[in-house]
Amino acid sequence: MILEELIRRYPQLRDCSYDIKDVYNGLLECFQNGGRLYICGNGGSAADSLHMVGELVKSFVVKRHLDPEFVRNADSELVKNLQGALPAFALVENAALATAYGNDVNPDYTFAQQVYAYARKGDCVMGISTSGNSKNVIYALKCARARGAVTLGLTGRDGGKMKEVCDACIIVPEQETYKIQELHLPIYHALCMMLEEEIWSE
Repeated sequence: MILEELIRRYPQLRDCSYDIKDVYNGLLECFQNGGRLYICGNGGSAADSLHMVGELVKSFVVKRHLDPEFVRNADSELVKNLQGALPAFALVENAALATAYGNDVNPDYTFAQQVYAYARKGDCVMGISTSGNSKNVIYALKCARARGAVTLGLTGRDGGKMKEVCDACIIVPEQETYKIQELHLPIYHALCMMLEEEIWSE
């Protein structure tokens, strides 16, 4: 089992196992019901947002078959070169929007503005913050709740303010930023593998 292997390799995450399952279950329900995932974070956590999206939108470990209806409607070249995908988006990519909103309105609300534009009931919004106190991430999660989306968190230390606005939150047992980030990566890799196995394994 993927989660058991994660705990074997990183035994300090044993106390996080129930929260990892909760986040996984939230993501699985979202995707199975046609929802979308939006992820945000700052600095290294922005990079982690992009990394996680990369693992979800293309095959990671398991070969992913295409939707049968798509296969019926698409030409053979598309079918040959595309893979099954999960709809995940990083809110850290749009430099034009981010700089415009930061200049014209308030940079702390750039993620929240995107959540307001995109997220709907049944979607998931995940915030990644090593401190759990990143203002722009917290505002995004608050906006997600107001939109009826499920809120998920990946953080460290004591969870900060983030844990109060997340339906499920993984708080890794480290204090220093780089050590927290070193545990975030194997967690979201495991989440991606668990989703892929459940959805695409024969």
